[in-house]
Amino acid sequence: MATLRERLADEVPLVAVSFGDEDAARDAALVRDRGVDVAELRVDWYASTSPEHALRQIRPFAGVPTLATVRAKDEGGYWAGDEPERMRLYEAVMPEVDAVDVELASAEIRPGVVAAARAHGTLVILSHHDFTATPSAAYLDSLVEEGFAAGADLVKVSTMAHGPDDLRTLTEFTLRHQHRGVIAIAMGAEGAASRLMLPVLGSRITYSAIGGRPAPGQLPFEETVRLLELFSPRFARRRSGD
Repeated sequence: MATLRERLADEVPLVAVSFGDEDAARDAALVRDRGVDVAELRVDWYASTSPEHALRQIRPFAGVPTLATVRAKDEGGYWAGDEPERMRLYEAVMPEVDAVDVELASAEIRPGVVAAARAHGTLVILSHHDFTATPSAAYLDSLVEEGFAAGADLVKVSTMAHGPDDLRTLTEFTLRHQHRGVIAIAMGAEGAASRLMLPVLGSRITYSAIGGRPAPGQLPFEETVRLLELFSPRFARRRSGD
């Protein structure tokens, strides 16, 4: 199975599904059986914050393209510990995954996460989440520049959509940066179309759900794949193995 770095190289959109620690062996088998492109391992959802527990949950996914996230509470996650402890978790899981996602605003640990990722050959996603609105185009562009300057391989921007104007802003943003390695998501029910439209236009990863904890506006994995196969011939060819 191709690594995440290899899958990103052809600029065909990828479909991710997020997993906690309910049953890692079952979830890893599900990823393989259904052909999930990326398994996002939400370490902040885990019942224990110990590195040993995290590694036990991650190792069943060996050979699967994986992305580890320890999301801070102020950007929608469940992490309740301090930053040094979160940094230790990132360092522990880094050798076992293809990529890590840390918030662009996490100034205390972001440089350390980037440095550790470089040492292990792990990809870095630097992310920004706005759960109230979609900022201006100029602000979104500034996040991309800040993210790449800070060492990101990909920059993820996830904002709340309240109507067509927000979708237009994120669509134009995606088109401006389509070859640079951005992930763009419009959150909420008004943003559901973005889960399909933006990947077709150049957003590198879209997030879907298999049971579990779907976010508002997030589509089921099977439906996401079916619709992307209709709208993106390149995606359909990759899924068919051509």
